[in-house]
Amino acid sequence: MFKNKIFILIVSILIAITLILTAAFVLWNFMEKNNQSSDPAAKAQDAVASVKPTKAPSAETVKANTAIIKDVLTNLSGSQNFIKISFAFELENAKGKTEFDSLLDSAVKGTIVQTLGDLTKEQIEGSKGSDTLISTLMNKLNPLLHEGKIKQIWITDKVLQ
Repeated sequence: MFKNKIFILIVSILIAITLILTAAFVLWNFMEKNNQSSDPAAKAQDAVASVKPTKAPSAETVKANTAIIKDVLTNLSGSQNFIKISFAFELENAKGKTEFDSLLDSAVKGTIVQTLGDLTKEQIEGSKGSDTLISTLMNKLNPLLHEGKIKQIWITDKVLQ
């Protein structure tokens, strides 16, 4: 009889420890999801933070690692407005630029048109709208690249009508 009580006590303690650890694991995952921001600007900053810091590149290096997309013309969401926009994408290395150039006509332009098509005129107006667009594009395009990441995106021309 004494051995049965000890056995039941040990099993009860093990079950209690298991339940406590499970609850702690679930709570930890819940807290991690709450810490992740849904703001595109914060996600873009996190992505850029993973780029290794180096000394300031020369102007020739920046020019060599920059891809330019001119005159993307598409309709905006929910209205008869359209936008004509040009971008300059600075990548962190030459391999990244080569990969970016190979994806330029398909994935990159498609992502840009899709992103612009989801925005309204009010969402894209002003510097805040430009920052949101840049952050969203960086979040969508960086996962497509394996050889390097986008360091910076500049809007070089924007006509909104």
